[in-house]
Amino acid sequence: MENFIQQLINGLSLGSIYALIALGYTMVYGIIKLINFAHGEIYMVGAFIGYTTINVFHLGLIPSLIISMLLCAALGALIERIAYKPLRNATRVAALITAIGVSFLLQNGMIYLVGPQVRAFPQVITKKVYSLGSIQVNQTQITIFATTVILMLALQFIVKKTKMGKAMRAVSTDADAARLMGINVDNVISFTFILGSALAGAAGVLVGMYYNSIDPMMGVAPGLKAFIAAVLGGIGIIPGALFGGFTIGIVETLISGYGSSLVKDAIVYLILIVILIVKPTGLLGKNTKEKV
Repeated sequence: MENFIQQLINGLSLGSIYALIALGYTMVYGIIKLINFAHGEIYMVGAFIGYTTINVFHLGLIPSLIISMLLCAALGALIERIAYKPLRNATRVAALITAIGVSFLLQNGMIYLVGPQVRAFPQVITKKVYSLGSIQVNQTQITIFATTVILMLALQFIVKKTKMGKAMRAVSTDADAARLMGINVDNVISFTFILGSALAGAAGVLVGMYYNSIDPMMGVAPGLKAFIAAVLGGIGIIPGALFGGFTIGIVETLISGYGSSLVKDAIVYLILIVILIVKPTGLLGKNTKEKV
């Protein structure tokens, strides 16, 4: 039983990182029905920004987190303006292929800039461990979970209480009707990319702390798992991304703890296949007819 609780704690800290990345996927899909496969690479860039601010400029965790979020938000806005906005009225396949192209561009651009080697992420918080019997929680796990909760509450406030959040919900429901009501849809879409990219930047710093290593290809696997988390919960639904992120994180750690870490990735991808066959709208999604 104690081992089970330990694995749950480990799963919550890993799942909170997946949830932060999944929020970016789900918000962009909810607004413009685009699966932004470059989102995992924005998270990778966030990790390198955090690495630079801590290692080179000797900043603490919070300043590094804020700088990473701001620069990733700017990168998200730039990508949206250059790569996606010209394709606003193009087919979904064209936008999807562009997203894959942007993903490869960021990966190879970062390899060109910093090299392909794995780097040790500097530790900015103490290695203090809290024990209750055989159950242990370290300072890094508490920091990751607390940061995620604060960012999620901030996101909920923006979406539910602010004027831009109301505009996001209106555009998500019906973009044409929102435009007739005087909402600047282009600005709303740009803001959605900025918000999602900022969360990805924070996740990049947190995952650097969690795994203690970063590299230019680190966005591929966690980005894909975060996408699976968004699909599991119901892509386009913010609570669904949170539910999916925590579920995938807990499933991974339970499989590693009780089974074999060699099959944890296979099980996660199996979950994607099963959910697409059984309930394509996700566990929290509702079946709706696609408009033709």
